[in-house]
Amino acid sequence: MQLILETVRAFDGVLELAPGPGSGFPEIAWGDHFFYASPDGSIPSNRQPYATIVTKDYPDDALSNLDPPGRWRLNIHVGTARFAELTGESPRDFTARDFTEPDVILPHPVYGSLGWIAIVNPGIRTTTTALALLRDAHADDRGRAERRSGADDLPAVRRPSR
Repeated sequence: MQLILETVRAFDGVLELAPGPGSGFPEIAWGDHFFYASPDGSIPSNRQPYATIVTKDYPDDALSNLDPPGRWRLNIHVGTARFAELTGESPRDFTARDFTEPDVILPHPVYGSLGWIAIVNPGIRTTTTALALLRDAHADDRGRAERRSGADDLPAVRRPSR
């Protein structure tokens, strides 16, 4: 997880929310990480995070079996076209599978239909791809932030080549 956190934290204009005790966020979110492109450092009110790291099962999201020690999941919004490229399926119609398998790019068990992928405990097979997907997701979210704010004074973001 450390390499992923270090990489995302180095992105220009990233905002990381990492709730913990005393943060004002619900206890269920403590220990998790939520990433936004936010050059001004404020939590966007009109966008969801572009990536998250979750460290436990949630009441409506337990198919990855994240409660055992050492298990966590990286979630990245990749959009419908990239989702299909990565999984071989449409986000609107992907098949059920074992969502507990580590180090495999899978549809997100809850938000896959919205173009989200999930990787339980990224490792040797998926980390390089995951880092590239995070760069792309950050650039995409940065573009959304710029379009929604109408800001012309933000530095241009070049999308990394694949």
